[in-house]
Amino acid sequence: MNTNTQNKQKIDGIDVERTLEQLSLEEKAGQLAGTYVGTMAETRTVEDVAELVRNHGIGFATPFGYGASPIRDPIEAAKTVNRLQRIALEETDHGIPIAVPVDAIHGNAYLQQATILPHNAGLSATRNRELITQVGKLTATEVAATGGKVTYGPTCDVALDPRWGRTFESFGESAYLCGELAAAKTRGVSAASEPVAAMAKHFPAYGDPSRGEDAAPVDRSVSSIRRDFLRAFEPVIEAGIDAVMPSYNSINGVPSHASVHFLRDVLRDELEFDGYVASDWNGVNMLHESHGVTSDRRGSIKRSLEAGVDVHSLGEETHVEHIVDLVESGEIDEARVDEAVRRVLSLKAELGLFDDPYVDIDRVTTTLGCETHQEINLEAARQSMTLLRNEDETLPFSPEIDDILVTGPNADELSHQVGGWSLKPDEGLDGETVLDGISSVVSDDTTVTYERGAGIRAEADIDAAAAAAAGADAAVVVLGENWYLHEFGPQEVTGPTEEFPKRSTLSLPSAQRELLEAVVGTGTPVALVMISGRPLSISWAAEHVPAILQAYYPGSLGGRAVAETLFGEVNPSGSLPVSVPRSAGHLPVRHNYLPGPTPIGAEEHESSYDPLWPFGHGLSYTEFEYRSLEADRTTLGSGDTVTIDVSIANTGDRSGSTAVHLFASHPVSSVVTPAKQLVGFDRVALAPGEERTTSLAVDAAQFAVVGTDGGAVLEPGRVEVSCGEMTRTLEIE
Repeated sequence: MNTNTQNKQKIDGIDVERTLEQLSLEEKAGQLAGTYVGTMAETRTVEDVAELVRNHGIGFATPFGYGASPIRDPIEAAKTVNRLQRIALEETDHGIPIAVPVDAIHGNAYLQQATILPHNAGLSATRNRELITQVGKLTATEVAATGGKVTYGPTCDVALDPRWGRTFESFGESAYLCGELAAAKTRGVSAASEPVAAMAKHFPAYGDPSRGEDAAPVDRSVSSIRRDFLRAFEPVIEAGIDAVMPSYNSINGVPSHASVHFLRDVLRDELEFDGYVASDWNGVNMLHESHGVTSDRRGSIKRSLEAGVDVHSLGEETHVEHIVDLVESGEIDEARVDEAVRRVLSLKAELGLFDDPYVDIDRVTTTLGCETHQEINLEAARQSMTLLRNEDETLPFSPEIDDILVTGPNADELSHQVGGWSLKPDEGLDGETVLDGISSVVSDDTTVTYERGAGIRAEADIDAAAAAAAGADAAVVVLGENWYLHEFGPQEVTGPTEEFPKRSTLSLPSAQRELLEAVVGTGTPVALVMISGRPLSISWAAEHVPAILQAYYPGSLGGRAVAETLFGEVNPSGSLPVSVPRSAGHLPVRHNYLPGPTPIGAEEHESSYDPLWPFGHGLSYTEFEYRSLEADRTTLGSGDTVTIDVSIANTGDRSGSTAVHLFASHPVSSVVTPAKQLVGFDRVALAPGEERTTSLAVDAAQFAVVGTDGGAVLEPGRVEVSCGEMTRTLEIE
């Protein structure tokens, strides 16, 4: 869906301009404010929201999502949406429907029965655009079935500091990869049978906060903001994204919610985005509460509106009152308010809300979590599984194994497995844990023993787990992180020394390390499964544990996917979306780093890029071999496209899939450029002995050099493209 608000007077029979002219200033202001049902800083009941719609014409309301005490039952959620829509249509002067935004970060995961998918880091590991498009369509379908009309996603954040607590929401450390997969998800949302708006976030740069602290300043150069972050948004805007959400943080001293430069000059004028801009929840109030660039809420509303924020997602009646006062006092031109309201009305018209805003209650239970959606969910989890280490072909285990131990805090903990932005077990969360999955894939004659061994932060009974491992034929140790949001909250326990996860460390807490060491010490073959939102530094495991599988937050059916991979029903094919550092002290670690000199000599200088596992790493139970790398042209200029053919063969004895990555670098350029940058990728499936050529079309713009002023220029000279150990040279004219 694409609103194209600037060029349409009528949308689906709705005369937007005429409707706008009929509204009073207060009614216009109401369209630019949102609210929610639930408990966060304050409690909002359904009755509270109904009054806001009835008395203030609030334009946006979220009756289900994050927070305590919101609606979790999908039937109740749909009925609530219908009730609020009825009030908006029948009990306000102009009958303008509300739009319902949803935090559907990985499916409509705050409602019971919904399909809870792997988070974006896991989806990125699949390197499968088509699958991610299916995920976008699935998400929009389940959002629409319960009355949602705007999904807060896709996430375009580029995760350059893995200490950051929102790393799991990102598609990785490559702006190109993030942009391509976010665009694929956007196309999926647009393909749903019922229109749902997609919202790209968090513009323009969020994923490299100072200290790794969520919402801290992204203190980067102009060229870096352009090269490493903005490039992730360009494909999404080209794909027709409907809305954009600014980031909480500041850049160059200016919060994104107050940035005329980024929200108007860059987003509107340069990138030609014509949808609406909505605040990231409380981002407007943060201008005075946190950033200190305004003195009060009134000043924050004024500055954000002037900068280009159309909708205050948490504005409520106070936002309405302040906008009216700002216009009547002459501090804000009413034309700016009209500009924002026009976009909102156009959005609602294109969503079909003026035609029929109500939910078909009968479709709720037949849509959410239906068989087709769960098949996609399971396939996404399967393709995300990333095998980091497999010494002496420890994996796959035989399903006919006699005795196997399953241990660890994440082996039988569904809430940790699905990660944040999801239901909890006491709210109706359903799915299949790793323990469940292993029990279902092994032989009926196999004895499966479960000993928790440790919690996320504290020991349980390590001795019992070690004793069980000593008597088993194999052991699966499932470690990692619990669920969390933003800055690793809300946590169930507190304490400055034992609290985990936290941004000051990327290593496992002592309880988990001791459990792993005790099980490995028995000499029993061990497979370590990591369920976590970030790439954790597990240097000891990388040296001593024979098999390691990265599962990310694999969703409600992720336990089944893990088990199928461990026992060979699924051949792992995932590729790391971010580099795994050896420790927090090694940061930053990213494949597209800027190279520098070695004044004291190469022998004393540590490697600039020395991760525990590199970006794109991922093993298989078969072997792949690159055979050739060919380009259909050796010279190109502005506007040209070069097609790179990569021939790859499966030289092993079983079918498998792998990701093909194409990188580019500049031997000589006017400014320092990244050591290499991803410019193309594909996922290739091959039978044993099969060889195939995949063609990657690369636009010349991918080779542009970003200068100190942020401008991208296709400079004459050589460009080297590489895949595996193969390299070809292109000449830019």
